[in-house]
Amino acid sequence: MNEFTIVENLQKMGKDIEHHELKYHKKRVLVSKEFTFDAAHHLHCYEGKCKNLHGHTYKVIFGISGYLDEIGMAIDFGEIKNIWKKQMEVYLDHRYLNDTLPNMNTTAENMVVWLYEKMEQALRNQPNECRVEFVKLYETPTSFAEARREWMINE
Repeated sequence: MNEFTIVENLQKMGKDIEHHELKYHKKRVLVSKEFTFDAAHHLHCYEGKCKNLHGHTYKVIFGISGYLDEIGMAIDFGEIKNIWKKQMEVYLDHRYLNDTLPNMNTTAENMVVWLYEKMEQALRNQPNECRVEFVKLYETPTSFAEARREWMINE
């Protein structure tokens, strides 16, 4: 049996919950945001299908950690989207990656580190000690490259 209720009285600040209760804990937490983009590229010094110009629908997932602010958020998902749109997507979506990315072979392995570095740089301006923990870049639905924080800072 499915039961549901209609909320008749929304919780109100100062009456049902106090400002100091909005932050439940003081631990670091991870939030993730996913984006897709379509782009064309080709690989240099590679003897396979990918040496020819071709395209992919890429999917990128950012794992970002931080401490909570006074209302219980590490970073707003909307802020991650703004960073993506303004600082990364403009180089990627519906673009020829060999022209728009720094000089590199446009492999998923190279691109995922570029994405990690771009997001990490953007997060330096954010509060709550936000940092990139991982980036996954899917070139196809079953093939991806990953960059993890421990590899980026220890290598």
